[in-house]
Amino acid sequence: MIIVIGKQGQLAWELAQLTDASELVCLGRDDIDITSPTSIEDTLGAYSATAIINASAYTAVDKAETDSDNAFFINATAVTNLAYYAKQHDLHFVHVSTDYVFAGDKGSPYLVDDAKAPTGVYGASKSQGEDEIMAICPEQAAIIRTSWVYSSHGNNFVKTMLRLMAEKPQLGVIDDQIGSPTWARGLAEACLYAATNRVCGIHHWTDSGVASWYDFAVMIQRLAIEKGLLKVAVPVLPIGTKDYPTPAKRPHYSVLDKASLAGQFRDVKRRHWVDALNCMLDQLKPD
Repeated sequence: MIIVIGKQGQLAWELAQLTDASELVCLGRDDIDITSPTSIEDTLGAYSATAIINASAYTAVDKAETDSDNAFFINATAVTNLAYYAKQHDLHFVHVSTDYVFAGDKGSPYLVDDAKAPTGVYGASKSQGEDEIMAICPEQAAIIRTSWVYSSHGNNFVKTMLRLMAEKPQLGVIDDQIGSPTWARGLAEACLYAATNRVCGIHHWTDSGVASWYDFAVMIQRLAIEKGLLKVAVPVLPIGTKDYPTPAKRPHYSVLDKASLAGQFRDVKRRHWVDALNCMLDQLKPD
């Protein structure tokens, strides 16, 4: 059995769609307090598990700038607790991290062993969580960094764009932040593979290809109109980061190099981000 921490999120939802209920259990805040080693021991001890997938995180990037204690508590302290539990009970530990551990100024895809240099609290807290895992149980853990995750479940950029495109006469979308969109379904498949095959080390998983948020939004609208999810196209205008200031600095270029996937993840299906988006939008089509 695999235990998933963070059942309310889109990744946990996708994981649940891929597995039988007898093979996977998802636990949320009402089920376990991962900031408490005692709660972890008491709760997880009731299951005959072989692996833990940590799909929980403090992801409010802007709020983290003024709520750093909670961000580090969930993204670092709680991760430390889970890593110790995994080590003590010989469970494989799969942890999902982020492109925000990098500064975003390299200009070429980030390698897994490139120096980390987070520019905000969210990235710093996720970076510390990674460091704790590699210090505690590197021989039985996989860290999977990802970016721009979306799903048919929950709140995300794709669903926000669909709503705004149906409500607004036009949209402005940032065109000078570059990365790779990631369908949570593929990320879930990678996490399950890592958990069942005891993959170790740090890896990058995103869908193939590169886009700006503007490119992403334009393709969302194009495909949504083809599928009848939107009735009419509205102008989508490119804007710069300077025109949309936020409390937390976003990476300018956060494309992740995925060379390691050809090795330990070679049996997991890879998709181009446009193909993945197309598949996800099919799930939203009316019956």
